[in-house]
Amino acid sequence: MKDFQSELRRLPGWEIVVKNEVPQLRKSYRFKNFAQALAFTNQVGALAEEYNHHPEIITEWGQVTLSWWTHTAKGLTQNDFDMAGKVEALG
Repeated sequence: MKDFQSELRRLPGWEIVVKNEVPQLRKSYRFKNFAQALAFTNQVGALAEEYNHHPEIITEWGQVTLSWWTHTAKGLTQNDFDMAGKVEALG
């Protein structure tokens, strides 16, 4: 796996985790209520559709957790970090 530490430094709050032996890029976002969390989930979903790259999204009351990885690579690629950056730009 490529060393993505420089990419990770540009994404505050994101971390690399390993789930089922697959490295993934993950971050949780906090919101005041479920409606705000759901609205954010829908924004991320639209972005994912636009770029045809889809994260795991867990939407809960007041929190959304995103995990990016590339299935075909069985781990992380530059595209995962780029998509995380696009999510950060959502505001």
